[in-house]
Amino acid sequence: MNAVIIAVAVMLILSLARVHVVLSLILGAIAGGLSAGLDMTTTMKAFQTGLSNGAQIALSYALLGAFAVAIAHSGLPQMLANSVINKLNGSNNAGGMVKWGILFVILAMSIMSQNIIPIHIAFIPLIIPPLLLVFNRMQVDRRLLACVMTFGLVTTYMWLPYGFGEIFLQKILVGNITQAGLDVSGINLFNTMTIPALGMVAGLLIAVFISYRKPRQYTTTEIDIQANQQTKAPETSRYRSFVALFAIVLSFIVQLKTDSLLIGAMVGFAVFMALGVVRWKEADNVFNDGIKMMAMIGFIMIAAQGFAEVMKETKQIQPLVEASAALFGNSKGMAALAMLVVGLLVTMGIGSSFSTLPIIAAIYVPLCVAMGFSPAATVALIGTAGALGDAGSPASDSTLGPTAGLNVDGQHDHMRDTVIPTFLHYNLPLLVSGWIAAMVL
Repeated sequence: MNAVIIAVAVMLILSLARVHVVLSLILGAIAGGLSAGLDMTTTMKAFQTGLSNGAQIALSYALLGAFAVAIAHSGLPQMLANSVINKLNGSNNAGGMVKWGILFVILAMSIMSQNIIPIHIAFIPLIIPPLLLVFNRMQVDRRLLACVMTFGLVTTYMWLPYGFGEIFLQKILVGNITQAGLDVSGINLFNTMTIPALGMVAGLLIAVFISYRKPRQYTTTEIDIQANQQTKAPETSRYRSFVALFAIVLSFIVQLKTDSLLIGAMVGFAVFMALGVVRWKEADNVFNDGIKMMAMIGFIMIAAQGFAEVMKETKQIQPLVEASAALFGNSKGMAALAMLVVGLLVTMGIGSSFSTLPIIAAIYVPLCVAMGFSPAATVALIGTAGALGDAGSPASDSTLGPTAGLNVDGQHDHMRDTVIPTFLHYNLPLLVSGWIAAMVL
């Protein structure tokens, strides 16, 4: 059996068996490396090389956490949570309206975290825990909340060419396809990725109105009460709000100009310090709080980079793609399906669409040209194959982030309540919509 399939299968099985994701990634990488004929020394050397590649990602996440905590000093997240809680307390008939209002706000913040306020998943541990008491009272299914957040985190970058989307679509997707020898400079990325994105929209609607619309009981714990009571807005003023807005805009601009989350977050945090919203004597505590908030996710992302490096070292990704395509002969439809499934498999293991694209683009472009796919269909096919698996991977920040916020009281399982629901509601519709795009474009 192909080493990539073995590695991903071991990682997923261990994760489902409640083995920690970091350990599952390490054991999956070892299983894949050994099954490909690599010895233990070579496998671990490749894994350690990947760890060094993930160091910048982890540091970027730590700084994003510090930036998010600094934004919290402006009072905006706490004020939002308080306003929702007060509205619920003030009216017996507000439950339904508040529920839909919360879902809309969480969706909007998830979308904006990818472009307008580029703090990625760092907003989740700040916003969600104070609202758990409200969710419990309204009996909101937390699987629904996980699906809403993951939709905003994934669909935004694969559809809208701004912020993280500009990095994913323009720099990584188009850049790697062009490097592989296909000119796609005249293609409208938004229009091309609309059909795949509609699959994500369909999955969200199914989650909201069918799968998780019924109430679900949760126990209100002391942790929920404490998180709610800690939702006290810090000092607010027009000046502090202006500084927060300025820091967010400047961080966004710097991130786009430098193509670096790390520098953008660092500049945003520096603005809060320089203009007094985060005082010098508070800076260490704020920075440490941000690092603590994102530390576990950072470690998992580092381990995922090690896993990805071992998969490259096995040199069995290309044979897997070629064997899958050859299995269906000259059928464009079946070849497209095979490429999408392989993309899903690779991203499920690596946990990052941004890391998957460079791996598969060089392999897929010649296959797409040989099979007669148009440039637009090739972009849609490779873009969808890269995005597949981000929702539904145990090692993806798009699933780790929601779990970090929803499981502070121990009532939201990462695999069963985030990974499996997002896999079913997004990867399956995305497979269908990506295949349709490859056929009609």
